[in-house]
Amino acid sequence: MSDKPRVGFIGLGLMGMPMARNLLKAGYPLTVHNRSRGKVDQIAAQGATPASSPAQVAANSDVVLSCVPMPADVLDVYLGANGVVSAARPGQILCDMSTVSPETHKQVAEAAAAKGASYLDAPISGGVAAARDGTLAIMVGGEPAVFERAKPVFAAMGKNIFLAGPVGAGTTVKLINQMMLAIAGMGVFEGLVTGTRAGIDPALLVEIISSSSGFSRALANWAPGILNGNFQPGFMIDLLHKDLSLAVGMARQLGVRAIAGATAEQIVQEARAAGLGKLGTAALIKPLEANAGVEVRARR
Repeated sequence: MSDKPRVGFIGLGLMGMPMARNLLKAGYPLTVHNRSRGKVDQIAAQGATPASSPAQVAANSDVVLSCVPMPADVLDVYLGANGVVSAARPGQILCDMSTVSPETHKQVAEAAAAKGASYLDAPISGGVAAARDGTLAIMVGGEPAVFERAKPVFAAMGKNIFLAGPVGAGTTVKLINQMMLAIAGMGVFEGLVTGTRAGIDPALLVEIISSSSGFSRALANWAPGILNGNFQPGFMIDLLHKDLSLAVGMARQLGVRAIAGATAEQIVQEARAAGLGKLGTAALIKPLEANAGVEVRARR
């Protein structure tokens, strides 16, 4: 028998599946649920226990984790019929790792507390590669004692694990991160298209800027896909739009102007209107390329 806590994982998408696999690799007894059964069967073949509902995951687990796309999905997983909270019990830790609003997490935390369970919000950053490699950044909101209990579980999935404050603080930091990334991305796209239009080799431009003061994580993240014409989703434009809308809305609620954030949100919406929402975020450059009549691709 394992001396590790039993872990449940709900949501086996692009991020959730590799995260769940890393929990299995770390030796945690794992129960899983997903809306589409095929992914459950895949990881069940690797040793996970399938569950038919979020409630069954909760019944079989000491720590319940979830990673789903939208705020409505989080509320359904936890508060819906056969949701996690319906089967929650005292001493249990419930933790959503999605990027939603602080208010969503506070609503679920209140319901969990009524059942005697503890709640953490723990959104993640790093993309599919970091999820696969177990090197995610994890931004946690909740009680320090509960965070310490959950930290070994997080360590199976992430390398940089931070307690940001009470419930809702983790997602607050994540939304700020997303807004800052998108704002930096505006400069990346405009700079690369301008350089290409001026006749500079895009690959050389990226190399030079990467050694200069204009370098950013946004350039590092997006330049390889842009130069190679690879726009397959690691993180979809539609999901970035959701994050930006939440971030800009949060800033407004706090009385902070978000001019750059709102502009970035509109640029992302422009890409969605062009039918690019299901592509990876590197494809945000495509409307600007079309407008300038160039493609920012490595010259072979």
